[in-house]
Amino acid sequence: MSGPSLPFSWQHLNYWHVGLFPLLLMAGACLLYAEGMRRTPTWSTSRAIYFAAGIVVTFFATESFIGAYDMELFSDHMVEHLLLIMVAAPLFCLSAPIDLARAAGGPRVGAFFDSGVMSVILHPLFGFGFYAVIIPLTHLTGFFNLMLEHEWIHHSEQILFLVTGYLFFRPAFGVEYSTVVLHPGLRMVYIMAAVPVDTITGLVLSLQNHNPFPAYSMMDVGSSESLLQSLHLGGGIMWIGGDALMLLWCIPVVVSWVRYETARTKVLDAELDAAGL
Repeated sequence: MSGPSLPFSWQHLNYWHVGLFPLLLMAGACLLYAEGMRRTPTWSTSRAIYFAAGIVVTFFATESFIGAYDMELFSDHMVEHLLLIMVAAPLFCLSAPIDLARAAGGPRVGAFFDSGVMSVILHPLFGFGFYAVIIPLTHLTGFFNLMLEHEWIHHSEQILFLVTGYLFFRPAFGVEYSTVVLHPGLRMVYIMAAVPVDTITGLVLSLQNHNPFPAYSMMDVGSSESLLQSLHLGGGIMWIGGDALMLLWCIPVVVSWVRYETARTKVLDAELDAAGL
């Protein structure tokens, strides 16, 4: 178990829980991205900034007081979940790591991402379906109890959240090259269609009248009443916080949609003028 044994208090906001495994993964990701930039001198600085921001959010979610209590307080775990899947992962999408790998890795890397398996994994329907399955699976089934019992599953879940968020938001932003490109208006529908996943999962957790995760009973994390309160709070965080973040990410999608329609209107006007209409 990674969290401290003392109950959380506001005095712990400056507590840093430094785990070696997450640090190594983040350091490795930074080195790979930096090497890709070295091989691609024309790479966009703004995309590099998005990547750095994603690393900062990931570090804060896993190594700060949030990471320290994510296995003791369900509400804290839910904050970490949202930071990873709905903040860090979208930032990584905007950093376009696959495009960088294509540019820096040459034809072989490009062929790998164009392969049949990767084409399926990177397809919008797969990203949406994966998101719709992973969210309830990791919070409403015995998987969450296993995560509480095994540290390696806990760290695997953190990686899973990042991968799930990346696969979901990738087609919604349309930043990277893809064989299937969604219309800007359809991207809005794509995001909004996923909102019920978090809403329903959050509501189910908020309506629990008992602790559904036996592993909590084996930990010294408070009374059954406090556990239930943390569970209800976590469900509310997923419901309200998750929906709010989804709506927030709709803003850049709407902006790109408006720009797309404005450009289309200009082209249509030019064609009509050329035709004398």
